[in-house]
Amino acid sequence: MAHHTRWTMSQVTELFNKPFLDLLFEAQQTHRQHFDPRQVQVSTLLSIKTGACPEDCKYCPQSARYKTGLESERLMEVEQVLESARQAKNAGSTRFCMGAAWKNPNDRDMPYLEQMVKGVKEMGLEACMTLGTLNDSQAQRLAGAGLDYYNHNLDTSPEFYGNVITTRTYQERLDTLDKVRDAGIKVCSGGIVGLGETVKDRAGLLLQLANLPTPPESVPINMLVKVKGTPMADNDDVDAFDFIRTIAIARIMMPTSHVRLSAGREQMNEQTQAMCFMAGANSIFYGCKLLTTPNPEEDKDLQLFRKLGINPQQTAVLEGDNAQQQRLEQALMNPDTEEYYNAAAL
Repeated sequence: MAHHTRWTMSQVTELFNKPFLDLLFEAQQTHRQHFDPRQVQVSTLLSIKTGACPEDCKYCPQSARYKTGLESERLMEVEQVLESARQAKNAGSTRFCMGAAWKNPNDRDMPYLEQMVKGVKEMGLEACMTLGTLNDSQAQRLAGAGLDYYNHNLDTSPEFYGNVITTRTYQERLDTLDKVRDAGIKVCSGGIVGLGETVKDRAGLLLQLANLPTPPESVPINMLVKVKGTPMADNDDVDAFDFIRTIAIARIMMPTSHVRLSAGREQMNEQTQAMCFMAGANSIFYGCKLLTTPNPEEDKDLQLFRKLGINPQQTAVLEGDNAQQQRLEQALMNPDTEEYYNAAAL
């Protein structure tokens, strides 16, 4: 993957200016060359340490700087985390993501984090973490525990970044991605639409991601969830077509990456979500609260999957251990049976 396409700003701008239906068609063609268009990877995200974060990200209710009514909590016990992972697996998730509201992990917490990763892996799930900035030693330790993915978003373009965060530089984010990659962990990195950025900033974000030495294996595209008490609580709404366009361009620019329809799905109707899948999104968060913002109820997701004929993707580590996958798929295909409603209630 070392010799991938290097994109230019003029090429990306051209995509943003392309007629919408032509863009969607190109994105769907690209998607079908690399993926089964009816398969969506399903992840569950758990906040393992909530609130009291020293960073000043203007969109985030976890920052200690804003009064959002969010109760701060200490790092969860390992067994509590693993119980949530079991529930996620039973509900059909193939990847379990653990997020901590830290600027960076403290070395005293590393043994607990390593135990969490090992426990999740023993269940046959992929493990992902997002813990803030990492140093080389921490990245190596997480890799040694078996961590599959590390999430560290770039959020926006380098030019707009200073309007969003001042407590961590853009370069620090890029450095963390390098350390994760060097440790042999797969990279999950994306951004947020709706921060007050321009179309050029959206292009700049995608350019940064696609032109990394190796593009991220997973690219979450978030729609801003406006939380009362944060400086971005009154930002303008994102036009649905602008959001779908961003998904489509991410798919075209990073053809082999999983593009994740991430935060903000709660405020999208079914038609918008369907067009995001059409545009090349092939990963979602399912169940559990998306850190501190609502995620659509699981039964709504199952119903939408059924309407669109989408199947949850099975991951390689689940070979020979696909009972929950089959339960979920059977329930999706038989909406009038008791099993469907049981699966929807998980």
